[in-house]
Amino acid sequence: MIHEVDEVLRGMLRGGALAGTGVEIAFDAPTRDWAARRNAPTLDAYLYDIREDANRRERGAVAVRDERGFVVSRRQPPRWFRLSYLITAWTKRPEDEHRLLSAVLATLLPQEVLPPAALTGALADLGLAVPITVAGPPAESRSLADIWSALGGELKPSLDVVITAPFPAYPEYDAGPPVTEGAAVRVRGVDGTLEDSAERRHQPRHFSRNAVRRAPGARSQ
Repeated sequence: MIHEVDEVLRGMLRGGALAGTGVEIAFDAPTRDWAARRNAPTLDAYLYDIREDANRRERGAVAVRDERGFVVSRRQPPRWFRLSYLITAWTKRPEDEHRLLSAVLATLLPQEVLPPAALTGALADLGLAVPITVAGPPAESRSLADIWSALGGELKPSLDVVITAPFPAYPEYDAGPPVTEGAAVRVRGVDGTLEDSAERRHQPRHFSRNAVRRAPGARSQ
């Protein structure tokens, strides 16, 4: 699932305001050694944090239907995970890096969810909207300064992009065969036999006195 989100994000960064620029897209940790090897304009989307969004957790079971709409199996609801990317621009001049970050903002800000047509694999099979937030405040448990310190580099302008993606929950249980016949009602007579049974058809019909309804105007015998 994570690699599928990577590919969708890569496609988004290559399009929009960055289409035709030839900027490289990387997902490496932006360490000093990595930065020293850059010889072309590069956008780096470093996945620095993965954690479950507990507020989205659901209970119960989800029905899985086939193309005819029949329930073929049941599974637990998907679990949602926040994938946090640190997006940085790497060029020879700070001004060019700022232009690249501006282009990233122009490309991603209009998107509230990942484009459904770009989803593949498990993300597409689930058929759920995958939200994306851009340049929001980082998680309280980790600051950007802590991230750069852990990478061994100097603080650099960056964009925090968070994609909250569903992850299929297992196992999946097969459902029973669908009901293909309608419900039927069988009526019992006063003698206890079923109305459509052979026994009932070959016996004289008896009625209780209370079950006989007189026609209007009829005299009692």
